[in-house]
Amino acid sequence: MFNLPVCLIIVVVLHLSSQITVAHAATLAITPFYTFNQSPVVQIFGLPAAESSITQRPGHYWGLLATDVANNYASGVRHGDKILLDGESYRLTVALRYGITDKLELGADLPWVAYSGGALDSLIEGWHRIFGLTQGGRLDAPRDRLHFSYSRDGQERLHLDEANFGLGDLRLTGGWQLYNDGSVSPRAVALRACLKLPTGSSSKLHGSGSTDLSLWLTGSDDYLLPDSWGHLTLFGAAGAMALTNGRVLEEQQNNLVGFGTLGMGWSPADWIALKAQLSTHSPFYTSDLRELGKSALQLVFGGTLGISARTALDLGISEDLIVAASPDLAFHLGLSHQF
Repeated sequence: MFNLPVCLIIVVVLHLSSQITVAHAATLAITPFYTFNQSPVVQIFGLPAAESSITQRPGHYWGLLATDVANNYASGVRHGDKILLDGESYRLTVALRYGITDKLELGADLPWVAYSGGALDSLIEGWHRIFGLTQGGRLDAPRDRLHFSYSRDGQERLHLDEANFGLGDLRLTGGWQLYNDGSVSPRAVALRACLKLPTGSSSKLHGSGSTDLSLWLTGSDDYLLPDSWGHLTLFGAAGAMALTNGRVLEEQQNNLVGFGTLGMGWSPADWIALKAQLSTHSPFYTSDLRELGKSALQLVFGGTLGISARTALDLGISEDLIVAASPDLAFHLGLSHQF
């Protein structure tokens, strides 16, 4: 049901990657990875990516095609709660931002979400062996299985074991430039907002069924390095999200969530940047289980390739630093272009 769309995503990304030519252009902008916690019980909400601290210039567009592939395996039993999250998720996002004035930016994100048993279990097991990470019960579970379930006091409240693909929850975004010194190495701060609407199916975990409003500050500071060592950028974001009652574990859902990101990047040449970030959020549910009721902390690392002066490709890998609160391993690709 979902195989064709997912295959098309992979083909498009590989084709675009093969077209990369090193383009010596303007200084490559270092911005946060456009990704967030891809846990199947978290990505259904309106948790935003940190985004750039510089809004789009008036009359100009910024477009993004982003793909996130996450491998999940988490199992827990505690105080009458029992959960199993075993499977892979795929999220394709088409995002657009437009500069209205020199301070105001508006935009929208349209996501598609898919789930399957996947094919990455053996790769993840090897990754864990190489880096000495715990397998967390993976070796005792069937490989490439899709099974998401949660029960409380013997009553099943969540169950998904059939592969699917469909439209996710639409996001409407806005940004207001609070400060930008306009220098070659800019220091900037923006206030951003996101309204997530319940357009995706909650029964298939394409959406939450809730309407979510996020508000956050995002800032960055860039530094030119001596002796042609390129430039270094520090970036961060912090904010909060208010949620109406949704349709996924609604009796345990929290209506207020905090989130934040802190990261840095180094661009030694005008066609490449290496970057890493820590992203966190408070729990979306009330539960003694780590998979639901614990704050998440993820490390995302990778870099940006400058395809041209206006086109860039982000490649990132995400690892859960707080085990089971986010996927074991997730891959992110983001192709962006400024019009």
